[in-house]
Amino acid sequence: MTDSPSETSNSNSNNNVNVVSDIPFEIVSEEEMAIFDAALAFASRSSLSLASSSSSSLLHGHASSVGPVSVLSKRRLSGCSQTSPVREIEDSGPQCQGSPNKKKGRLTDSLLHRFRRRRGLSVTDITASEWCEKQMEFSLLLGKPESTKAMKAGSIRHAKLEEEVVKKVAISVETLEDIWAVKFMNFIVGVNQLMFDGLTRELPLVGFVEGVWMVGVTDEVRMPLTGTVRNPILVDTKTRAQATLPSEPQCRNGRIQLMCYKHLWDSLAAEKFPSSLFFDFYSLNPHHILLEEIRDNTAKSGFPAKTLDDLVRYFRNTCSMLPPANEKLLLRYELQEDNSLLGEDEFDFDLVWLKSRIQSSLEFWKGEREATYTPQEERWKCRYCKFASVCPSNTNTNSASPQR
Repeated sequence: MTDSPSETSNSNSNNNVNVVSDIPFEIVSEEEMAIFDAALAFASRSSLSLASSSSSSLLHGHASSVGPVSVLSKRRLSGCSQTSPVREIEDSGPQCQGSPNKKKGRLTDSLLHRFRRRRGLSVTDITASEWCEKQMEFSLLLGKPESTKAMKAGSIRHAKLEEEVVKKVAISVETLEDIWAVKFMNFIVGVNQLMFDGLTRELPLVGFVEGVWMVGVTDEVRMPLTGTVRNPILVDTKTRAQATLPSEPQCRNGRIQLMCYKHLWDSLAAEKFPSSLFFDFYSLNPHHILLEEIRDNTAKSGFPAKTLDDLVRYFRNTCSMLPPANEKLLLRYELQEDNSLLGEDEFDFDLVWLKSRIQSSLEFWKGEREATYTPQEERWKCRYCKFASVCPSNTNTNSASPQR
């Protein structure tokens, strides 16, 4: 169930947005809603970049970006490019019309089983369903919204931020094992960059939390510059089309996203990565011989690996050296026009509250209950929803006006 503003303020009483200048607050705009549509269109962002520290011998690099890939059956992925992501096999069947045939207690009928069975949930799956479960359901059953100008601008900005600390090279991949190998390489090299330079960006995370496999890519990780606390700070940058700070539902959504990243990070730091379960869930062969190009890159980066299992062992060793992430999390809001800083939202991690939100979302994903609609006080979201015309709750989308 979606949080009400009062519930959020109670559980995040120490959260506050630091305003850089006297900027008016706004509920949402057409362009800003497009950014939330992006959460549905790209529900499992998968960056296959290899970051490197300028002060170390680690390799700068980037692998070809590959979209979410089903592992129900093996297939070659050669020729994949950044601009043409591989389509998810489980999403490539006939488009379903109408509501899903839900049967209480039947996990095989759930959205989790039908659309994320061999893929796991992304952090964006959690935030998109928190924004509106019915919208998430429609996006899976009726098709994802098309990319918009605002979405493209946000992607371009994040790519530029990554390029400030990462030099990219292309690595071809042929199997799912190769794809995961590159992800683990990205993580290992990114953590090394963090330790050497105090900063890394677009760091892929994967972990088993709250009984499910979850993946995500955190925008930025910083090491504190002062003080004795050396817990890395997780940062996420949001771009906005207008010079306004976000509404409370948008702030809440961003906070959940960053808290999920910390939850994943902390589970890895606590060495809670079940390798056997990982190989089994994703149908991966741990003894798969990696491509020569990948083996060469791991050797140059200081952790020579012949098989996927070798690389997972290095990954787990790297995780064992990590401290938990900082309890303070940081959301940054930038204006798309000139990348100027609109404001920062520094807030405290709340594990109890986060777990309650994830568990509520999992009830929806596992088919334990029907999708809920956005609450009445946030029904203004419906005016920007691509599925408003077919949504049963859409009796009058203008009935709930934004409250400024």
